[in-house]
Amino acid sequence: MPRFHGVIPPVVVPLAADYSVDWPSYTRVLENLIDAGVHGLFVLGSTSEVVFHDEATRARIVEHSVKIANGRLPVLAGVIDPATDRMIGHAQRAKSAGADAIVVTAPFYTRTSTPEIEDHFRYVRDAVDLPLVAYDIPVCVHSKLERGMVVRLAREGVIAGLKDSSGDDGNLRYVIADLADMPEIFLMTGSELVVDSVLAMGAHGVVPGLGNVDPAGYVRLWNAAQEGDWIAAKAEQERLCRLFEIVWQGIPRTSAGASGVGGFKTAMRALGIIETNLMARPQRALNDEEAARVEDILRRVSLLG
Repeated sequence: MPRFHGVIPPVVVPLAADYSVDWPSYTRVLENLIDAGVHGLFVLGSTSEVVFHDEATRARIVEHSVKIANGRLPVLAGVIDPATDRMIGHAQRAKSAGADAIVVTAPFYTRTSTPEIEDHFRYVRDAVDLPLVAYDIPVCVHSKLERGMVVRLAREGVIAGLKDSSGDDGNLRYVIADLADMPEIFLMTGSELVVDSVLAMGAHGVVPGLGNVDPAGYVRLWNAAQEGDWIAAKAEQERLCRLFEIVWQGIPRTSAGASGVGGFKTAMRALGIIETNLMARPQRALNDEEAARVEDILRRVSLLG
């Protein structure tokens, strides 16, 4: 098993009434994940609303996460920004804050070719001596990380792993097969809904946003898969699929992203983990009617009394 493996949730960052980070609530988020037995923390990803935080806030989020984790589990830091040199700056600050790895997307807004994207990963890795995780999320960056490029960068030691949020499980399967002789490279799915099947085909873990709401459920799923109990893994996965319906309750009044992360925040508020379900502006928070539907789903999966 590679160094980074298992359940590594992308951590929700709760906001206070003035839209600043609610640090006491954020501490509870981190402790709740750690207490549930997750294997790592991915901070400053999409679920953290990374692009809405300025440089100083991003650095403080990493510092706070590392402080709370206190060596109990690794902290992976997203350094997501449109351009290479800005990512390098974030990466250097993440390293100074004590992050164990950096998570890097392709550039976005600017239109780049696959050779330029490959250069981008090399530039970041050359500038910052930390394990680099390639993050494949075309829905946000509008380019897909090509299989051949990912395999080449892994074999050359540029990337230490892949977080695949592309929805292309067939491509991920090929990458897993291509790198089967390199067990130190960790390959993880960002999908909440197909974790059992992706683990069965050889992935090393999962980065589930829904894990902020029910981290223990994903840990149970992971443990069942490690024990080869695929019946139990499937049953847990299907329960989590029912829970996942919280992500659609804001649509069409909100964007899909605000409905998804907003569903997590609304559920976490109902569970007493955070104080508000506010989203970074201009995203809309779920309203009372939508929140009631989220709470009904929590009751149906036995998370709320």
